[in-house]
Amino acid sequence: MDKYLNLGGNSSVEAYEIVEHSISVKFFKTNDTYIYSYASTGKDDVERMKILAKQGEGLNSYIMKHAKNTYEKP
Repeated sequence: MDKYLNLGGNSSVEAYEIVEHSISVKFFKTNDTYIYSYASTGKDDVERMKILAKQGEGLNSYIMKHAKNTYEKP
Protein backbone atom coordinates (compact mmCIF):
# COMPACT_ATOMS: atom_id res chain seq x y z
CA MET A 1 0.00 0.00 0.00
CA ASP A 2 1.04 3.59 -0.57
CA LYS A 3 1.05 6.03 2.33
CA TYR A 4 -1.65 8.67 1.95
CA LEU A 5 -0.05 12.13 1.94
CA ASN A 6 -2.87 13.76 3.96
CA LEU A 7 -2.04 17.26 2.76
CA GLY A 8 -5.07 18.66 4.60
CA GLY A 9 -3.73 17.26 7.85
CA ASN A 10 -6.97 15.85 9.25
CA SER A 11 -7.76 12.72 7.24
CA SER A 12 -8.59 9.32 8.70
CA VAL A 13 -6.98 7.67 5.66
CA GLU A 14 -3.61 6.08 6.36
CA ALA A 15 -2.82 4.30 3.09
CA TYR A 16 -4.31 3.16 -0.20
CA GLU A 17 -3.72 0.68 -2.99
CA ILE A 18 -4.95 1.17 -6.53
CA VAL A 19 -5.67 -1.71 -8.89
CA GLU A 20 -7.46 -1.69 -12.21
CA HIS A 21 -11.09 -1.90 -11.03
CA SER A 22 -10.83 -0.90 -7.38
CA ILE A 23 -9.11 1.03 -4.64
CA SER A 24 -8.34 -0.30 -1.17
CA VAL A 25 -8.27 2.25 1.63
CA LYS A 26 -6.79 1.72 5.10
CA PHE A 27 -8.04 3.93 7.90
CA PHE A 28 -6.18 4.94 11.09
CA LYS A 29 -9.14 4.81 13.48
CA THR A 30 -10.31 1.30 12.68
CA ASN A 31 -7.05 -0.10 11.32
CA ASP A 32 -9.28 -1.80 8.75
CA THR A 33 -8.89 -1.86 5.00
CA TYR A 34 -11.94 -1.35 2.80
CA ILE A 35 -12.16 -2.25 -0.87
CA TYR A 36 -14.20 0.04 -3.10
CA SER A 37 -14.71 -1.61 -6.48
CA TYR A 38 -16.51 -0.85 -9.72
CA ALA A 39 -19.07 -3.50 -8.75
CA SER A 40 -19.77 -2.22 -5.24
CA THR A 41 -19.19 1.52 -5.59
CA GLY A 42 -19.39 2.34 -9.28
CA LYS A 43 -16.72 3.19 -11.82
CA ASP A 44 -17.05 6.99 -11.63
CA ASP A 45 -16.71 7.09 -7.84
CA VAL A 46 -13.79 4.65 -7.79
CA GLU A 47 -11.95 6.62 -10.46
CA ARG A 48 -12.50 9.86 -8.55
CA MET A 49 -11.22 8.22 -5.37
CA LYS A 50 -8.08 7.10 -7.22
CA ILE A 51 -7.38 10.67 -8.29
CA LEU A 52 -7.90 12.02 -4.78
CA ALA A 53 -5.68 9.29 -3.30
CA LYS A 54 -2.84 10.21 -5.64
CA GLN A 55 -3.30 13.92 -4.88
CA GLY A 56 -3.15 13.21 -1.14
CA GLU A 57 -6.15 15.36 -0.25
CA GLY A 58 -9.92 15.00 -0.15
CA LEU A 59 -10.22 11.21 -0.17
CA ASN A 60 -11.76 10.79 3.28
CA SER A 61 -14.30 13.56 2.65
CA TYR A 62 -15.26 12.06 -0.69
CA ILE A 63 -15.74 8.63 0.83
CA MET A 64 -17.91 10.03 3.63
CA LYS A 65 -20.12 11.94 1.16
CA HIS A 66 -20.32 9.53 -1.78
CA ALA A 67 -19.14 6.02 -0.94
CA LYS A 68 -19.26 5.47 2.82
CA ASN A 69 -21.14 2.16 2.84
CA THR A 70 -20.39 0.97 -0.69
CA TYR A 71 -17.26 -1.04 0.12
CA GLU A 72 -17.16 -4.74 -0.63
CA LYS A 73 -18.50 -6.77 2.22
CA PRO A 74 -16.83 -10.08 3.10
